[in-house]
Amino acid sequence: MKFNPDEYRELARTDFEHAWKNGAVIIDPVGAEDKYPRYRYKSARRHPIAETTSRLREAYLSIGFDEARVPLFIDEKDVYRQFGPEASAVLDRVFYLGGLPRPNVGVGKERVAQIEQIIGKKLGEDGEERLRETLHAYKKAEVDGDELTFELAKVLGCDDALVVRMMDEVFPEFRALAPESSRTTLRSHMTSGWFLSLGAMWDHLPHPIRQFSIDRCFRREQEEGPTRLMTYHSASCIVAGEHVTVEDGKAVAAALLKAFGFEDFEFRPDEKRSKYYIPDTQTEVYARHPVHGWVEVATFGMYSPSALAEYGIGVPVMNLGLGVERLAMIEYQSNDVRQLTYPQFYPPVFTDAELASGIGLREVPHTREGILMAEAIQKTATIHAQEASPCSFVVWEGECCGTRIRVIVEEEEENSHLCGPAAFNEIYVEDGKILGVPDTEKFAKVRENGAATGISYLEAAANLAAARIEEAACSGEGTHVQVKMAKIPSDVNIKIENHVMRTITDNNKKIDVRGPVFISVRSVLDA
Repeated sequence: MKFNPDEYRELARTDFEHAWKNGAVIIDPVGAEDKYPRYRYKSARRHPIAETTSRLREAYLSIGFDEARVPLFIDEKDVYRQFGPEASAVLDRVFYLGGLPRPNVGVGKERVAQIEQIIGKKLGEDGEERLRETLHAYKKAEVDGDELTFELAKVLGCDDALVVRMMDEVFPEFRALAPESSRTTLRSHMTSGWFLSLGAMWDHLPHPIRQFSIDRCFRREQEEGPTRLMTYHSASCIVAGEHVTVEDGKAVAAALLKAFGFEDFEFRPDEKRSKYYIPDTQTEVYARHPVHGWVEVATFGMYSPSALAEYGIGVPVMNLGLGVERLAMIEYQSNDVRQLTYPQFYPPVFTDAELASGIGLREVPHTREGILMAEAIQKTATIHAQEASPCSFVVWEGECCGTRIRVIVEEEEENSHLCGPAAFNEIYVEDGKILGVPDTEKFAKVRENGAATGISYLEAAANLAAARIEEAACSGEGTHVQVKMAKIPSDVNIKIENHVMRTITDNNKKIDVRGPVFISVRSVLDA
């Protein structure tokens, strides 16, 4: 059969659209020359934090809150305005933004000589002047740091690599630079951004103002732990208006948690008493965690009139902040927020079914004829498995890759059978172990509790034989394929994906696919 790329691409497009609509993505085709390419599908996984954020966002929108963005960079003076005497303690937990200063780089005769030696040519007076002008423009921030190498290469008429060498060897000022801190901080509380936002909008919008924002905050913790990160997401909101009270906070918290199906939560007075809240209004919201017990997931309260007055805000304001990661821990029953947020740094945990999905065939036929050939080998071998040997069966005849062949399943030795006793073993994953087991009472528990791959030794051997025969037919030849005693997966044409193998070895699990398969397949040219 002649391979038609356009036909293949159309099939691939159609299958991809089907997969997309059904929430899956195509990983890869089994064979690029297969008229009917077979695909493996993988359901896309949502990150727990992103999923929780999305659900919170929809919950806020459903109860009438407008979505907003609040400032991330907060000047130190605003922290003092909001927290008053408490600001010094708060600032101990914030990250200050810093940057590298721009050095004032001189270009003397000695340096000019070094530059000329590196670039292999004279600069001349004009070149020296343009070099000085470019470095001065960098100092004045007229040239960005990431453009400096490019601009110097233009001025000097040389390759970028030579400029990098020149900056390293001739201008040590760049290597000696140390960052200097500014008075700008990264937002540690969403409150900092809300005060700035409310100051600009409170008297420009109809009341009550109901807005929410789900975004990152940053805290310079002494160390991260199972329930604490240095950067986390806060699902924060404000309600501003003449008749707003602390009861609005209880209503919003209850509505958000109920949207996640939580009924088991409590409101507790917060003893920390932040200065930007009215005394006795600051309230913590706790939800029950299966391991950690009651976990604080939110805090709300009424902003202090004195803090509001700093920004000219003339109406009461309720603020609520809900920790996305902590809510996700409860929702996903995670014991460690670090592992929940950054799973790539921790050994993944796979179910038996997920491991089974990573077990397949090493070699498969790529043409329609090859697939039919494999099916015929498996069908005939199943029917005549116990046929006394010597025996021989023609299972398929036809043209493959332009060569007419006959495919024969046979056993030439006497006093045996067409197939060995392990030919009908199937691959299962049970308790993290990969096992090849027969359908007998002894292995009933494995078959009942384990995850089936759907692959038998006979199917694997039939595909191996068909793939090799197909390959030989493309060269106008016949071939002989035998699968004898299976000791390791590759002996019986089984492929185990790298992540599955790593999981098996990391957890000291075993792979046992031993067994006498003994199947012999031969192809001969058909004149």
